[in-house]
Amino acid sequence: MIQGILGKKLGMTQVFAVDGRRIPVTVVEAGPCTVLQKKTESIDGYNALQVGFSAKKTHRVNKPMMGHFKKADQGAFSCLRELAAEDIDSYQVGDQITCDAVFKAGDIVDVTGTSKGKGFQGVIKRWGFSGGRATHGSHFHRAPGSIGMSAWPSRVHKAKKMPGQMGNARVTLQNLEIVEVRPEQNLILVKGAIPGANQGLVLIRKCIKSK
Repeated sequence: MIQGILGKKLGMTQVFAVDGRRIPVTVVEAGPCTVLQKKTESIDGYNALQVGFSAKKTHRVNKPMMGHFKKADQGAFSCLRELAAEDIDSYQVGDQITCDAVFKAGDIVDVTGTSKGKGFQGVIKRWGFSGGRATHGSHFHRAPGSIGMSAWPSRVHKAKKMPGQMGNARVTLQNLEIVEVRPEQNLILVKGAIPGANQGLVLIRKCIKSK
């Protein structure tokens, strides 16, 4: 069975459990994904399925990619990813993978997305630095302060927390619970928030760690 599915984050809402609890959920339009290529251990050294998601106009695709898409005969796609699969012999090029074929309510998953970009930010917003005092003639407010070392090693250590690009990075949240799966609408309701802005691409995979 394939270990995940591609989807599009639609936004957040809330649902109510049987006992009356209010549960915040993120709605994801998951699939259907089309199998475009099979990676086998004998040829490629590993087993995986290349899947496509989100239809794309064919006149916006170059000829090499269009030739690749034609093998599946399902049109063109804007998002391609490789996903691990245990039994790839049960899949054929052109098959449609739906959300209910991979997940069910109660499953624990890992969700990967691209976080919202916040541009160039200083150390207080980016890393939570305290900054300097605001009164008594202080001229040190939001600056990072000293960053270097003394005579040894006479340099700035790698990964020093400094101003720079904030957000717009690949982020994975682990051990999230699937509250509901609605196959007729291709929707998965994930408990809590997931990375990224609305309409952003997300990857939902079976969890790699247990709680």
